[in-house]
Amino acid sequence: MVNYPNGRKFIAEKAVSVSAVKRKTNESYGNRGMTLEDDLNDSNLYYLSRGIAVIHKKPTPIQIVQVDYPKRSAAVIKEAYFKQASTTDYNGVYKGKYIDFEAKETRNPSSFPLKNFHEHQIRHMEAVLGQGGISFVILRFASTDEVFLLEAARLLDYWVRMEQGGRKSIRKEEIAGAGRQIQVGFQPRIDYLKILDDLYNLSS
Repeated sequence: MVNYPNGRKFIAEKAVSVSAVKRKTNESYGNRGMTLEDDLNDSNLYYLSRGIAVIHKKPTPIQIVQVDYPKRSAAVIKEAYFKQASTTDYNGVYKGKYIDFEAKETRNPSSFPLKNFHEHQIRHMEAVLGQGGISFVILRFASTDEVFLLEAARLLDYWVRMEQGGRKSIRKEEIAGAGRQIQVGFQPRIDYLKILDDLYNLSS
């Protein structure tokens, strides 16, 4: 069994085939596309396969609590916990630059809640900037399928505003003004590297 970070146990009722999961996913998202994570993973695979960049999603760390050994050559995990990740979702290298970013989406049509971020993620992005890396967040408004890239430095400004008693969210208008909208396409699905080329003069 697997336990989530809040301690709640996850119990699988029955095995489900990969094809069944894909069918269910396609049915659930048929009219509004894949999730942001799916789109980014596909985009990163496109970049990798063409030698453009090497960027991967970091695996969610798991703490194993109980393991059974029904056979000498096999081990079965009986109980484990999903540990809270200590950094951001994605990192890699693009044109010699270290890239590090977080991806979030919301159903709120007019603002992005800052509670979607964790303190440790904010501190991590701060540290990346301190070392000269490129750090940002990719935000999707699910109701309109609009995707924005917001530099970490700007996110930190909104975080400080919240800590000082200000808004606990970022207005969509603020994101549109301070960030860059990414037009959702086909290949790659979310071409965020094109935005980085412009922001950091990496196109040459």
